[in-house]
Amino acid sequence: MPPMQLAPFNPPLGINPAYCVPRQTILAMKEKVWSLSGDTFHITDEAGHEVVQCRGQTFSLSDRKEFADIAGRPLFSLRTKLLSIHKSFYAEAPGGQVLFEVKGKFSIGTSKMIATFQNASNGAPIELLVKGDWLDRSATITMGNVVVAQISRSYFNMREIFGGQQSYYVTVAPNVDLALMAAICVCLDEKENEKK
Repeated sequence: MPPMQLAPFNPPLGINPAYCVPRQTILAMKEKVWSLSGDTFHITDEAGHEVVQCRGQTFSLSDRKEFADIAGRPLFSLRTKLLSIHKSFYAEAPGGQVLFEVKGKFSIGTSKMIATFQNASNGAPIELLVKGDWLDRSATITMGNVVVAQISRSYFNMREIFGGQQSYYVTVAPNVDLALMAAICVCLDEKENEKK
C-alpha cells in the first residue's frame, strides 16, 4: 500500500530549516543490531542516502542519544528527563540551549506524547501530538488536525527476532524537519521499550 500524500507546510516546520526538504520523504530508521550503546539508529531516505546520525551513549545516566549531520557535526543531544511522572525527553543544542521537549501523557491502550518547540522559520510556538497504537504498529504526528508524519514499524524481521532491534518507516510531509521527526520516533521507541 503506497504511503498517504501529506500536505506541504508553509512556512517550514521544525528546529533546523536545513532538514526541511520540499518533498514528502520516507525515512527508514533501523536500530543497529550489534551496537554496544543500544538505541543507535541508521537513518536513511527512501533512496538509501543517509539523512542524520543517531548514536546512543553507552554509560549515560539520562539515556543520551547524539544526533549529528552526515559529516558527524553535532545537531543536538536527546536526553531522558529524570524525575518525570511519564517518560519525557528534551533536546539540547551543542551550546546547551533546549531546542524541543517531548512529554509522555497518560493514555489507555495507546502511546501519547506532546512535542513542543519554537518554529525556526517564523518563531511561532508549536505543539505536536504523537499518538500511536503499537498493537497496530503505527503512530501519527499531527499539528491540530493536520498530519505532519506517519510512523510504521516493520513486522517481524530477522533483526527483531534475533536482536530485539526495531525498524521504523516515517513518512514526513514536505517542508517538515526530518531530523526532528527522526528524534520524535526515537522518543516513541524509548517510551515503548519502557513497557517491555
